[in-house]
Amino acid sequence: MSSTSKASPADIMPLANVMARLRDPETGCPWDIEQNFASIAPYTIEEAYEVADAIERDDMAALRDELGDLLLQVAFHSRMAEQSGHFALQDVIDGITEKMIRRHPHVFGDGTAREDGHAQWEAIKAAERADKEPDPSALAGVAVALPALLRAEKLQKRAARTGFDWPDIDGVIEKIEEELDEVQAATSHMDQEEEVGDLLFAAVNLARHLKVDPEVALRVANAKFDKRFRVMEKLAGDDFPGLTLDQKEALWQQAKRLLKQP
Repeated sequence: MSSTSKASPADIMPLANVMARLRDPETGCPWDIEQNFASIAPYTIEEAYEVADAIERDDMAALRDELGDLLLQVAFHSRMAEQSGHFALQDVIDGITEKMIRRHPHVFGDGTAREDGHAQWEAIKAAERADKEPDPSALAGVAVALPALLRAEKLQKRAARTGFDWPDIDGVIEKIEEELDEVQAATSHMDQEEEVGDLLFAAVNLARHLKVDPEVALRVANAKFDKRFRVMEKLAGDDFPGLTLDQKEALWQQAKRLLKQP
């Protein structure tokens, strides 16, 4: 904690007070004053990804900073909601505290242990959705704005709970092959877009059956490509753009071998 800060590490109110000053209609910051939920939402998403990036890099100093930025987003949205007469930051804190206690009865209840705490969590969530969701579908509540890979996985998990799922991985692989054939058969751009989407959805299904996080798997693949491509560029120097595809493929294979060396 900074030596200049006098607030308790657990005290969020100094941040709330800063946000209130920034949003003050008469003396606040013009940029902060003119923002609304929609204009701030992209920053909220960006900050969440930057938290994940700091974790991926195992950079604890960056994680501390990025968590602060994400916490600022919570304070920002809460202040706008308070000014609109909806709720305040304390309501947000109280709400999540009550939710965590309610969803962990084996910890905060009578002490009765449950072997599968996750299953209990999901059952309580489902009951809560049933109480407040007008949509009776098993897919209700899966946010449309989630990243596409994550939403695909969540939709599939929800459907699987109703018994709508492949009994084994062979059916998933056959589905991927079927979707790949349909991509190859598509003739218009619109059809190609639709079939590629179906192929990606099927790939997420394969990851789910293998108990692989598709988002993590794709990030690993992205990082691997990034490293190999940079090695290729370094090996070729300024001549890289002008090389033939065969020459670049040879460099790609060389980069793979170099990166595998201890």
